[in-house]
Amino acid sequence: MEQLTALQRDMMFAITSLESPNGREIQRELEETQDRSFVSGHVYTVFEELESAGLLEKSRRNGRSNEYALTEAGRSWIQNRYRWEQSYVELAPLGADSDTQPGRW
Repeated sequence: MEQLTALQRDMMFAITSLESPNGREIQRELEETQDRSFVSGHVYTVFEELESAGLLEKSRRNGRSNEYALTEAGRSWIQNRYRWEQSYVELAPLGADSDTQPGRW
């Protein structure tokens, strides 16, 4: 599995949750859901890194902004990461007392 930074990983997950997002929409998603803030332009550097790694592709939207989508390799990375996380995390049923279930959240 390609090694990514936490921000690269989170951006890829955010892209999967949005329909044909542009950079600002992805940035807003991360800011709202993870209480993050970004230095202007930093997200675009990360997009370029993901594109160079073959995990992300960009296309023009309305002739003014870029639209981002995962490549086949990017979708495969997300699926593998999700499976890897699931192999380590087993959530307890809602309402369960976590103190009585060792090894569970």
